[in-house]
Amino acid sequence: MPTIKYLSLFSCLFLLLLLACNEVNPKSEKEAATFVKQWNAAHTPIKAAFLEPYYLDVVTYYDKEFTNDQVQQDKNLLFQQFPDYKQRILNDQLEVTKVEGRFLVTFTKQVTYSGIEANYPSYLELTVKNGKFKILREGLSKNAKNLDAPIFPNARTSSVVLSKNRQLFGDFDGDGLSDYATVLSPEIQTAIPTNTQSNDTVVCKGGCNSVIIFSNKNLKPITIEGAYQSQLENLKDLNSDAADEIGFWDIKPTTKSLYVFDATNGRLLTEPIVINTTVHKNLKLIDVFKKSGVNKITVTSSEQVEGKWVLKSRVVGL
Repeated sequence: MPTIKYLSLFSCLFLLLLLACNEVNPKSEKEAATFVKQWNAAHTPIKAAFLEPYYLDVVTYYDKEFTNDQVQQDKNLLFQQFPDYKQRILNDQLEVTKVEGRFLVTFTKQVTYSGIEANYPSYLELTVKNGKFKILREGLSKNAKNLDAPIFPNARTSSVVLSKNRQLFGDFDGDGLSDYATVLSPEIQTAIPTNTQSNDTVVCKGGCNSVIIFSNKNLKPITIEGAYQSQLENLKDLNSDAADEIGFWDIKPTTKSLYVFDATNGRLLTEPIVINTTVHKNLKLIDVFKKSGVNKITVTSSEQVEGKWVLKSRVVGL
């Protein structure tokens, strides 16, 4: 009798193991589909910052190698350019294929922007890292059409800088850790004439606006309208909130304007500090901006008095 009981027990265990093994692939594929649906839902302007955890450090992004930061910069620029952008998985249908530990997920992505609606056969290739799904590749299927649509990165990589050459480091959110900021600059379509004193001679593709992007995705991008050439400054903590403020120089042929931003909320702490560079030349940051007390700064700008350009200073409370 004991032998029969043991045989029955082993038979039950074997059956349970067999059933469990048969459930591994369907369950994994279902989890991959859920991951893709969550990734799709994060594609709204208010959730752009939450896309970073979905990607590997380096991915193949529409047939080009991008870092995770570059992907986020491109997504943020997409939402800046099309604030009404929406995407969804058509009919909520996904096809998941598992090959050698990776998951190829294909679906039709329906997008709407600027009154346009279009469908694009798309795919994501997923891998598992540290027990979590991560995107390895993102792109369009071979039979996709209208690939020159402005919502795809190929339409933006020629008009913005997605490199790390202009990084400015600082603690811009006050958490005690180093972050960095960089600028997405527009593509200039006309050369800047050297024999003109006008600030309005430049035409940019899509508008002359620059966007400050932060590595910390909790910090929202800051758009400066009418700016096509710039330089960033770390102004340190000015308002006693433990976070560094960020300075943005808007550089024009005859002027330089310093914007002082609270990076935690994108708010200007003072009106732009404008310097007439044809009269007041070679001024440095310390010449136009100083911290002069607790929550106080002294700013110096060019002003016209009785027909002459002079430098005038004033104290600003923050």
